[in-house]
Amino acid sequence: MKIFETKQALQDFIDEHRSKNDLIGFVPTMGALHEGHLSLIEKSKEQSAVTVCSIFINPTQFNDPKDFEKYPKTINEDLQKLELAGCEAVFLPSVSEMYPEGMHQLPHCPLGRLEELWEGAHRPGHFQGVCVIVHRLLEAVRPDLLFMGSKDFQQVAVIRQLLAQYSFKPTIELISCETVREASGLAMSSRNVRLSSEQKIQALAIYHGFDTIQKAIKEQITCSTKELERQFAQQLLDAGFESVDYIAFADPKSLEPIIDLSQTFVVLVAAFIGGVRLIDNQLFSHELFKRV
Repeated sequence: MKIFETKQALQDFIDEHRSKNDLIGFVPTMGALHEGHLSLIEKSKEQSAVTVCSIFINPTQFNDPKDFEKYPKTINEDLQKLELAGCEAVFLPSVSEMYPEGMHQLPHCPLGRLEELWEGAHRPGHFQGVCVIVHRLLEAVRPDLLFMGSKDFQQVAVIRQLLAQYSFKPTIELISCETVREASGLAMSSRNVRLSSEQKIQALAIYHGFDTIQKAIKEQITCSTKELERQFAQQLLDAGFESVDYIAFADPKSLEPIIDLSQTFVVLVAAFIGGVRLIDNQLFSHELFKRV
């Protein structure tokens, strides 16, 4: 496994493999790697000749400086995991490498409603920071395939829009992979390391909330989305969550709120427990309705 700290060194490596017509897969991360990240590496290795993983904690996507300071940093462990996973290359840039001109007056990506809804409303400027760094990483790596986890459902939608707005060469295919969960059902997240054993059990209320919605649909319980959102939020608070940013029933493509549960929809959740903000989602597809 090769480690690169500059874009030029990485691009020399990429160019060498491009000359052999090797397919390049890319997994961008902020480190604190877990099985969810490693599953993306595995997917990339299945479909690419060369897999590149980046580790960069991007300061411009944190609207809360304290959250940035507390974000777990486990670089030595991360590199060991990537080596064992068979990752061919790791990009470990510094802040000055990715932001040589500083972090003021950064380019703006037109995202429309996507950055006004849900995560966008609760984390102003977050998706602009995501777009800036992902754009720069993609220019550095120049992959054929981009692998992202669907736990960050809205972020995947944002990056899909980014790819549609800019002409990357080669053309980049975004592959969204299923959320990886612990045996308990808790979605794997780098932030989980900040939870106590008790809080991890309490956090399962999110997963159980999805089960409650599925049960309501299967049993044809008549309930509005607003009522289901209220019940879900109360379940989280009763379980020990301090606060709930949102429970949202949304269209999977536009992420606009929906009220018709006979269509495919996604339920998006963001809530705080132990001072840690957890996000999760569950897609409810037509296949479920066919079984009702």
